[in-house]
Amino acid sequence: MSEFTTRPDIRGTFGVVTSTHWIASAAGMRILELGGNAFDAAVAAGLVLQVVEPHLNGPAGDLPAIIHLGDTNETKVLCAQGVAPEAATIEHYKNLGLELIPGSGFLALVVPGAFDGWMLMLRDHGTMSLAEVMEPAIQYARDGHPVLPRVSKTIESLGSYFKEHWPTSAETWMPDGSAPEEWSLFKNPALGATYQRLVDDSADAGDRVAVIDKVRALWREGFVADAIFDYLKDRKVMDVSEKEHGAVLSPKDMSDWRATWEEPLSATYHGWTISKTQSWSQGPVLLQTLKILEGFDLAAMDPLGDEFVHTVVEAMKLAYADREAYYGDPAFFDVPMAQLLSEEYAAGRRKLISDKANMEQRPGRLPGLEHLADAAIARAEKDFEATRGLSAGEPTMSHLTEKRGDTVHLDVIDRWGNMVAATPSGGWLQSNPVVPGLGFPLGSRAQMFWLEEGLPTSLKPGARPRTTLTPSFAEKDGQKIAFGTPGGDQQDQWQLIWFLRHVHHGFGLQQGMDASLFHTEHFQGSFYPRAARPGEITVEPSFGDGVIDALRARGHKVTVADPMTVGRLTAAIRDKDGQLRAGATPRLMQAYAVGR
Repeated sequence: MSEFTTRPDIRGTFGVVTSTHWIASAAGMRILELGGNAFDAAVAAGLVLQVVEPHLNGPAGDLPAIIHLGDTNETKVLCAQGVAPEAATIEHYKNLGLELIPGSGFLALVVPGAFDGWMLMLRDHGTMSLAEVMEPAIQYARDGHPVLPRVSKTIESLGSYFKEHWPTSAETWMPDGSAPEEWSLFKNPALGATYQRLVDDSADAGDRVAVIDKVRALWREGFVADAIFDYLKDRKVMDVSEKEHGAVLSPKDMSDWRATWEEPLSATYHGWTISKTQSWSQGPVLLQTLKILEGFDLAAMDPLGDEFVHTVVEAMKLAYADREAYYGDPAFFDVPMAQLLSEEYAAGRRKLISDKANMEQRPGRLPGLEHLADAAIARAEKDFEATRGLSAGEPTMSHLTEKRGDTVHLDVIDRWGNMVAATPSGGWLQSNPVVPGLGFPLGSRAQMFWLEEGLPTSLKPGARPRTTLTPSFAEKDGQKIAFGTPGGDQQDQWQLIWFLRHVHHGFGLQQGMDASLFHTEHFQGSFYPRAARPGEITVEPSFGDGVIDALRARGHKVTVADPMTVGRLTAAIRDKDGQLRAGATPRLMQAYAVGR
């Protein structure tokens, strides 16, 4: 197989930053050059991503991150996933005549999480001041940045909708009455002013920790919260259901909530230890898939051949079926994760894989929880007949459908061995109208709850939705990797493929990014309108006709994507000798790795 890559592995010893936008990567690297650590750089890059990729994330969205502390060798998870409002009950939504929570609009709101999460990371593990870290985002919002063609196309596709239904969004994203031209200088002065006021109004609080604590308070119960709830009060807006609805989010919901630290969920695979977020995300599905695959000789398979693709797809189907049956917020449901990750359970699941594609939803039947497996199967077979308006918020493969939102990702390593993998999302420009005076919209993550009682993912006040956001951290024999990708339900699929080729076939960092990718859509989707597509897989044409024909002969329903359109991976590696490497996908021509 060719070792040609579209870009070199970025190598160095001082620091590396990789993200889904080159400006954010450069902003993060600037912070490292100024003496900041990986956490300072991650926060700066994350805030810039909110400015330059507003169709993919925003400050009122969601943020999971996995961090690794170089001095203590500790790995932990930052959970900045907002929770369902206290008034968000199944009864309320059912009384509105809904079977699904809309994928956009006020009914899809959870507590805004991303900004508070970034501030918690900065306070507890950063070293620089709030003003220093926020300066790049303020500058790009105030003075402008070259607008991505995909941002321009997304705004253009929603232009008439914004003007008719979400006028505050039209004012923000179409200040001259039309979508910005591709690569034109685009400014968001309201967002820049919001960020600058947060810096200015907290500057007199005292030391850097006191300043950050004050800015968090300003966010959740100061002028930011005031603007949000002045806007939401007694207001209804059009959403993807093509009806107008009001919000259930309250000032108390926002003032009571805080981002938190928690332990990662980890599993071993061929000597590697892989750490993920807990079951409030889909993160454990990667671990489950690895445990199933551990009994196959993947190293003997062609990593670009049909046997490899088929085996990985069939294992992913089984793990994702368990996701749909059993995952949810562990604070509200006793998720049987120890059993799902056990060697015995994986061995039983492994026996279900044959040389033919399976078309059934097959969650494991755990003793006492069989009803959850049955319910998951029934949901996947149900046609919700969901209305799909122009502002639908499904992020999966958004670059193929410009009206959908998506996600961003970043990885950072500094000279001291600190590492960050973060996957911010939500609060994108398609999710909700812009809040007047603030320059950003609210999120839509509540669409991942079910309006059905008794499930791990049933809508419950105070619960976290089971998200798709899933950064990764892996280590073996002194090598440590931070990695991830946008892509909704595909995130753990693309990460898994990259990781397997790294482990079993010796693919270099960038080589794995460039190699042909695939994913399955067999299971129930996480986003409105929640469709399952049994047996369907998407592959890139670079696999070649022989592999594609062989997959079809195995029974897979194969869609061949346009060349180089599947996956948006980035990764950063710290080798045992302290050398650093980073890479970023060439797909979409946005992601970039920098370092020295």
